[in-house]
Amino acid sequence: MADNIEASPHHDTLLDTTGLYCPEPIMLMHNKVRDMGSGQILKVVATDPATTRDVPKFCQFLGHELVQSSETTDNYIYFIRLA
Repeated sequence: MADNIEASPHHDTLLDTTGLYCPEPIMLMHNKVRDMGSGQILKVVATDPATTRDVPKFCQFLGHELVQSSETTDNYIYFIRLA
């Protein structure tokens, strides 16, 4: 993952899944994207290391674009442009 969080893209919605573990972050992402429109960007903050595998697969399976992913000491951060 990239460590460049200074150049974070604009986002339309924030989904904070900190403290949750698989499958909850992905389930919440499914629910959140239903309320969003095509082209909007969802920022996801997670603490579950499984998201490093699950979020890219989520994007690939549903046709969303993983614009950026980064890792801090405590969190995994993802920016997803909806298809």
